Amino acid sequence: MHARRLRKIGGNGGSAPLLPAIRAASGFGPYEMVHANAMDWLDSAPRHSLHAVVTDPPYGLLEYRPAELEKRRNGKGGVWRIPPSFDGHRRSPLPRFTVLSASDRVGLREFFLRLAERLFPVLVPGAHVFIATNPLVSHLVYEPFVAAGFEKRGEIIRVVHTLRGGDRPKNAHAEFAEVSVMPKSCWEPWGLFRKPCEGRVQDNLRKWKTGGLRRISSEEPFKDLLHAAPARGVERRIAPHPSLKPQSLMRQLVRAALPLGEGVILDPFMGSGSTIAAASALGLRSIGIECNVEYYRLACKAVPRLAELVVKEHNSQDK
Repeated sequence: MHARRLRKIGGNGGSAPLLPAIRAASGFGPYEMVHANAMDWLDSAPRHSLHAVVTDPPYGLLEYRPAELEKRRNGKGGVWRIPPSFDGHRRSPLPRFTVLSASDRVGLREFFLRLAERLFPVLVPGAHVFIATNPLVSHLVYEPFVAAGFEKRGEIIRVVHTLRGGDRPKNAHAEFAEVSVMPKSCWEPWGLFRKPCEGRVQDNLRKWKTGGLRRISSEEPFKDLLHAAPARGVERRIAPHPSLKPQSLMRQLVRAALPLGEGVILDPFMGSGSTIAAASALGLRSIGIECNVEYYRLACKAVPRLAELVVKEHNSQDK
C-alpha cells in the first residue's frame, strides 16, 4: 500500500497547506492531492517550499471549458479534433491549437505569466520547471517564464509517433491528395526552466539540493531527446484522461528534476495524476493540484495503480 493523504480543499477556489510529514511504505513516495485552483493554491504556498515542477498544463483552460468538454464527449469537436478510426483502432481526440484566435493567444500568454509569477517565490533557488507544450504555441509559454525571472535551460524533445492525422486540407482531401497543410508532428517539446541559483551550482546543491539535473548514472548524463510512445492499453484503462502522459516518459522527467533525489515535486495541473504516480513509483515526494472535480476523483483512484505499474527502465534513453 502507498502511504498517502488525499484531500479535497474548498472546491475550485480552495487552497491548502504544503505536504505534511507522511511516511511512505514499500518504497513508494508520499504524495498529497488537492482539489483546488492552482493559482489560488500557489498564492498561499510558503516561499522556498518546492523543489521542482513537472506539469502538462491546460492551455489557458480553453480546451477544458465545460462547453468544449461537452462537445468532446458528444464527438462534435469544437477545439477538440475528433479523428476517425484507423485500422480498427479509435484514435484519441486532441486540441486544435490552430483554431486559437488572437485574443486566445493573448490570454494564453497572460495565463503562463500569472503561473510563472506565482511559481517563482515558492520554488527554492535552483529549482527546475519542466512544462509540456506544443510547437505551435511554445513561444507563448517560454517568453512569459523568462519575463518572470526564470532562466531557460533548453528543451526536452519527446520523440513520439501516433496514429493521428489531420495534415490535409479540411474537406478537400480528395481534391488535394498530395498536399499537407503542415508537417505531421512527430515530437513534443517540454520547456526547461530554472530559478536562478544562489551563487555557484555546487553551493546551491549543498544548501537547497537543487540547481542541476540528476544523471542517468555517473557515466551518462540526462539527455534532451527522449523516446516515449503514447499512453495506451492498461495505462489508459486506469486513467482515461484526454492528455494522459505515459509513465515511461514521466518517470524519466521526475527523476531528473531532483538532482539529489530530495525535495518536493509539484504538478499544479495534475489531471489524472501521471506526474504524481511517477514520483511515487520512484520514492519521491510530490503534490498534485487539480481544479476539475471529475479529474481529481479519477486521480485519487488512478495514482496508486499507475505507480505500481512496471514500465521500461527510465535510464533507457537511447534507441
